[in-house]
Amino acid sequence: MIGLRRGLVRGARISALGVHVPERVLTNDEISQFLDTSDEWILTRTGIRERRIARVDEAASDLGEIAARRCLESGLLDPTELDLVIVTTISPDHMMPATASIVADKIGATKAGAFDVQAGCTGFVYGLAIATAFVSANIYQNVLVVGAEVLSKMVDWEDRSTCVLFGDGAGAVLVQPTDNGSIFSFDLGNDGSGAAYLNVPAGGSRRPASFETVRKHEHAMHMTGSEVFKFATRTVVGSCEKVLGDADLTVEDVDLFVPHQANIRIIETAARRLGFTEAQVFANLDRYGNTSCASIPICLHEASQNGRLKKGDMLLMAGFGAGLTWGSCLTKWEL
Repeated sequence: MIGLRRGLVRGARISALGVHVPERVLTNDEISQFLDTSDEWILTRTGIRERRIARVDEAASDLGEIAARRCLESGLLDPTELDLVIVTTISPDHMMPATASIVADKIGATKAGAFDVQAGCTGFVYGLAIATAFVSANIYQNVLVVGAEVLSKMVDWEDRSTCVLFGDGAGAVLVQPTDNGSIFSFDLGNDGSGAAYLNVPAGGSRRPASFETVRKHEHAMHMTGSEVFKFATRTVVGSCEKVLGDADLTVEDVDLFVPHQANIRIIETAARRLGFTEAQVFANLDRYGNTSCASIPICLHEASQNGRLKKGDMLLMAGFGAGLTWGSCLTKWEL
């Protein structure tokens, strides 16, 4: 039975990071060799130059395992000390079991519960919110959140409107207690009326796999880009304003804004409407593309490594994706 151990509410923090991306780099020029597109066309419309592609024999759990191990090594935590493993993904190994169960087994988290979170590209923020709730409520001490994606196997490589956008990768964070209450606020939202704008039509109970669904490429991602753009730029702004307001802070108080890496036009539009300067915004999708649930933790790791994110900085994260979902998180960085 899960219950409050001492009836306390406490703070939670991100205490460690780990990242893994495949070695294979796929450039825009390479894509133009088999698709009617060009480096200029892709770069101008998306901001993406290249992306990482997993091996044929690699699945989400394989990338997630490496990111998870690196995170635990960084946090000096033995896997058997984990209380819970959460994997956020839209490209799971299987419909069942949960990819989190596979990752937990691979890393030796023998005492941890495990489950997946499926909230589109917002999944990492949702997973972080869940982990924060468990730790803040004093239910668990050590929660691992892993964003892991092998999206190269989820796209139609004949559809230039989607296949050029996505890449593969994984990022993990360890959430633990803190006396400083470093994670200040979350905002999570959903508008299911837009579900058809970004989805994988077949493979579930609505449209089970058949010859017809395979022939029509309905097991790949389908997207109405214009609608997703309008949704993302609107909801990211409102969500970020809400978490800042809840913490009684403004854009000027934020040291780094890390949005989901979907499209440079979305990032720039949202940042401009919020009032962020270029120096406050972090983006690396030119080298990784859209890695969905892995994009924010990959950004956090890189920003931390290159000095863009320092201990004591005020960090604002924002995600958006299929559902249609959105989510923001405001925290003080303690690494």
